Amino acid sequence: MTRRHIVHLACTTAAVAAGLGAAPPADVPTVHRVEPGQSIQKAVDAAEPGDTVLLAPGTHEGSVDITVSNLTLRGYGAHRTVLVPGPDAGKGACAEAGNGVCVTGTDKKPVERVTVGALTLRGFEKNGLWATGTDRLRVQQVTAEKNGQWGIAAERSVRSVLSHNVVRKNGDAGLFVANTVDTEEGARDAGKTVIRYNRMADNRIGVTVRRLRNLTVDRNEATDNCAAVFVVGDESKPLAGAMSVTHNHVHANNKYCPKTARLPFLQGSGIVLTGTEETLVAWNRVEDNEGTSPLSGGIVLFKSLVGVPGERNEIRDNLVTGNSPADLANRDTAGTNTFSRNTCTVSEPAGMC
Repeated sequence: MTRRHIVHLACTTAAVAAGLGAAPPADVPTVHRVEPGQSIQKAVDAAEPGDTVLLAPGTHEGSVDITVSNLTLRGYGAHRTVLVPGPDAGKGACAEAGNGVCVTGTDKKPVERVTVGALTLRGFEKNGLWATGTDRLRVQQVTAEKNGQWGIAAERSVRSVLSHNVVRKNGDAGLFVANTVDTEEGARDAGKTVIRYNRMADNRIGVTVRRLRNLTVDRNEATDNCAAVFVVGDESKPLAGAMSVTHNHVHANNKYCPKTARLPFLQGSGIVLTGTEETLVAWNRVEDNEGTSPLSGGIVLFKSLVGVPGERNEIRDNLVTGNSPADLANRDTAGTNTFSRNTCTVSEPAGMC
């Protein structure tokens, strides 16, 4: 007799004894508690949809791959439950890729309703959390720090919620969302993905949104990065855009990062749009971002790296002060982008403040 059957029998017996005659309840989800030193992967593999894998306080070693829908992986809080690479760093697909937690589905069969929360992902060679092919992924109250590439990253995913996380000291972006990372295609619809109430500090880029449409970057704080918010498009169709960047506090992102094969050096970039269309940037507070990169400034519009201009982007109602070389910088070549009701001191070209 399984534990679920025992639970059902006990509940039914109690109900009959009370004279209620109630029917047995539906299956009761199981909580699989994992102590430091035990295998998280074994607990995940034993879990059924609806179950929770609960990581006890302490430091856990190893990586874990989640491929079942409707599963929760949770710790006791980011300050108490920490996941780091283990001595068997090459064991399993997630570990072989250099990641901490992987949520893995496909376009045809996405993994749905997975929640990861209340833990720290630290020191992985590539990404703290990597998700591909997901629907309604939730990552909340996670600290992702000192990972080699991205702190928390998702591709081929829709209706994600990334909220109340801390991402810091990651090699590239603290938060990274994209259409795909291994093929060239047009922007994907992110299904109203929400990136909200996160703190992004001391990364190369706070948050990168690449080749996506239909999402919100809202009420985040970004400081001490080389660039805070980077929205990237190119010539692929459909174009990236149709999103909103609102109510964020972006300040003093003045760390220096050397140039790469795709980007010039970065320093002092607040909110940057490159090659995007129909994106709203509004009600943000952007302060004290200073640098001499072509992408430096408070809010910057720049044609994509393959020369595609941004079209019909709307920059309005922002407080943009103390940024250098300009608070607002329109370095794009299109004439359809608009700037209105922004509070600023210096614009490029002049006259937008």
